[in-house]
Amino acid sequence: MVHNGYIALFRENEALFQQNLPAWRKQMRNDAVAQLQTQNEVTFADAYALDYGLNPQRLPFKGNPFSLFMCDIPGITTYNYLVLNDTFYAQSNMPSLPQGVIICSLAQAFQQHAHLLQPYISQLALNQPDVAFNQLLAQDGMFLYVPDGVQLERPIQLVNMMYGNVDMMGVSHNVAIIGQNAKAQVLVCDHAYGNEVNYLSNRLTQVFVGKNATYEHYKLESSSAKTTNVSTLYISQEENSQVLSNLITLANGKTHNRVEANLNGKGAYLSLNGLGLGRDNEKIENHTFINHNVAGANSNELFKYVLDHNAEGNFYGLIKVLPHAQQTQAYQTNRNLCLSKTARMFTRPQLEIYADDVKCNHGSTVGQLDENALFYMRARGIDPVEARMLLMFAFVHDVLDNVHIEPLKDRLQLLIERRLRGENTHCNGCKICR
Repeated sequence: MVHNGYIALFRENEALFQQNLPAWRKQMRNDAVAQLQTQNEVTFADAYALDYGLNPQRLPFKGNPFSLFMCDIPGITTYNYLVLNDTFYAQSNMPSLPQGVIICSLAQAFQQHAHLLQPYISQLALNQPDVAFNQLLAQDGMFLYVPDGVQLERPIQLVNMMYGNVDMMGVSHNVAIIGQNAKAQVLVCDHAYGNEVNYLSNRLTQVFVGKNATYEHYKLESSSAKTTNVSTLYISQEENSQVLSNLITLANGKTHNRVEANLNGKGAYLSLNGLGLGRDNEKIENHTFINHNVAGANSNELFKYVLDHNAEGNFYGLIKVLPHAQQTQAYQTNRNLCLSKTARMFTRPQLEIYADDVKCNHGSTVGQLDENALFYMRARGIDPVEARMLLMFAFVHDVLDNVHIEPLKDRLQLLIERRLRGENTHCNGCKICR
């Protein structure tokens, strides 16, 4: 069994994995072992089958890890952090944070802020194999705490970078706690260095948004054809909280995003959006679960794919409205373009509604570019390649409308246009991304 090999690795290095952790977190690792032992090869992702390298001894990177990635988004100023494979780094010249705000490594947070973490991490269920695997092996990640009433004026940028000269695995766990009446924006960038080795990343993020708080989460992936990216995002919202989430895949090998959102307070609102641009043999999966647990909470979900060559897309979306969640409004839309006969899209939107005073709908389409529109544009002298690009960009533009950081939106427009033209998607000065 694949997972048995990793369980054996954990047992061999248990002292390293468990050092400096509170007793309740150590028990979670043992619970993860028990959960994984119930899995079989069918339910456990075959992505883990390769013999990936890990770093249980926490060996630091020699040199400046930030030299591996040069982000160039004009007009944006962020608090910039890095997770290199599985280790968190902060810039030495980081500007001061507002009073009470904590951004540090998760390893440090377990030592200094365990009292803040326990009420939230202890809620984590281990019934998903990828989550159990993460809790077995994750040793670091980012911890974000924004106290009540504090509104961050600049976004937080977290770069997940895979780097190595042998097949490498990165496992990390992020936790964000946004207090009442607080505000934060987080931009997560997933990248991989080089195309010579295989990478597997397993990233788990938990976000807890308090009463009347506002949170924006942007996840942008531009990695390599040999990268498998497994990402799990849990969102918990309280009364009158506002959450915006965008998952954008520009270039990848295999991507599996899982989002589970729980609307737990009246007046909570979630806007969940995604865009996948696939070509060659890339695979992009987005599985979303939105649970309306109380009355008077609303959600709006929009995912779009543009697939070419032998690319494969998968969308599974479930909105669940519990019996006492009356006055719910929930909408789910999935639209997809297949540009070649060999591109494949699998879509399964679903509603489970157990209340009668609700407004809910869902829809999905799979199609090709409008030939009449192409003919119209060509008849007016527009080059065929340019006409196709313009139609594709118009198709995805409403996803970009849900990006509220203007410099990021401008840069995404450029990168998406490059991608639709078949060009590289890296920023100026950065030679990592394809």
